[in-house]
Amino acid sequence: MRAAEPARFRMTKVPAAVIAAGLALALVPSSRAAAPQTAGLQVALRAWGLYSGQIDAVAGPSTRAAVRAFQLRAGLPVDGLAGPRTRMALGPLGRPLLGRRPLRLGAFGWDVSVLQFELTRAGLYRWPIDGFFGPETADALQRFQQARGLAADGVAGPSTLARLRQPAPSVRRPVPVATGSYVVQPGDTLTAIAGRFGTSLSALAHKNHLSVDGVLLIGKRLRTPQSASTTTSPDAVRGLVDEWADTYGVDPALARAVAWMESGYQTNLVSNAGAWGVMQLIPSAWDYVEQVLLGQQIPRTVEGNVRVGCALLRQLLHEFDGDERLALAAWYQGARAVREHGLYPETKTFVANVLALRTRV
Repeated sequence: MRAAEPARFRMTKVPAAVIAAGLALALVPSSRAAAPQTAGLQVALRAWGLYSGQIDAVAGPSTRAAVRAFQLRAGLPVDGLAGPRTRMALGPLGRPLLGRRPLRLGAFGWDVSVLQFELTRAGLYRWPIDGFFGPETADALQRFQQARGLAADGVAGPSTLARLRQPAPSVRRPVPVATGSYVVQPGDTLTAIAGRFGTSLSALAHKNHLSVDGVLLIGKRLRTPQSASTTTSPDAVRGLVDEWADTYGVDPALARAVAWMESGYQTNLVSNAGAWGVMQLIPSAWDYVEQVLLGQQIPRTVEGNVRVGCALLRQLLHEFDGDERLALAAWYQGARAVREHGLYPETKTFVANVLALRTRV
């Protein structure tokens, strides 16, 4: 169970080097060197639909152009610098800089994006860099702490933040999978793998001469289709969410916020529970939408994933009489659990973050 960080909790002793690194971002320099705080800026600009490049912490021309475009939109002086006024206008993802507070489960903001970038660079985090400190971020952080001989408490306090910028010991990085194939990992299911590659369960089984009900052996190399969904840009994802939200009568801003919180607009993520895609839908939810809500099969594509997610969000809003807070809670923990138990603490954090983002993505 995830617990939100109390707003009143603040770090008391932060290494001077960490604070200096944070303050240095105010000028978004024209440099090809990576400055980790810039990753937070890129994530915030991506959420606004103004930056579609990689989250690489390099303040190149596209990052600076996106800053200027945002400043123009926000009615700020257009100087291309990510100063305090610009970061404040960016909303929840524009603050605080890394080093201003300890980070733990439920935290949300610029500093979390930077932490996720650093953990990605260390080869420990493979999920969206989206500014939300969820279980995946906590797991990667604990593995980082263990590797550095720190207390593996899953909290990024002064000691952990200081070690982030030190040269890393030998860390085992994920080995890229060859194009067109996938090696079965512990916990994988055929359904989840099919979702990851934007294909159907039956098609993947047929391609590999497997039974959909058979045993899936760890270490087996599967042949996978080449999916166009791997190249879908964040801008294209936003467009699909807007289109299908409008089709189903859902506020596009709300649907975009849900999509960002679930995947950071990334298309082929698959959780250990088999939740897949932009909207992170588990197989049972997909089946429910197909069989009960829409009465037809929906292609396992990026657009299909967005369509199913928007249809499900519409149904939850209907079930809870348009109450967005309860509908979002049902999205996160299930409608029945909301009715029987109310909102879990981690659900309240998720709901609050989505609602804070609805006008910022």
